[in-house]
Amino acid sequence: MKKERTDQITRFDGDEDTMRPEYDFSKAVRGVTAKRYALGTNVVVLDPDVVRIFPNATAVNEALRALGRIIRRAPRPKIRKRLNLRRPRNSRAA
Repeated sequence: MKKERTDQITRFDGDEDTMRPEYDFSKAVRGVTAKRYALGTNVVVLDPDVVRIFPNATAVNEALRALGRIIRRAPRPKIRKRLNLRRPRNSRAA
């Protein structure tokens, strides 16, 4: 196993200012988007192959709505009830 060279490793100092100079938050207003955020947003991360098919949110929403209509129209399979082959709880073994 190779020895680590500590002189080449950059250590993170918690007190060091790492903010880039182009980011200026001096006029920022705290909580300005909190109300909108509280209403809820659904963020979905798409795989790259899906992004090639659906390039934007409108395309994704249209496809999902169409799929939803198909699912609602499809007949649901009938669920067969299982037969209760066990003895009733109140009966005693002979």
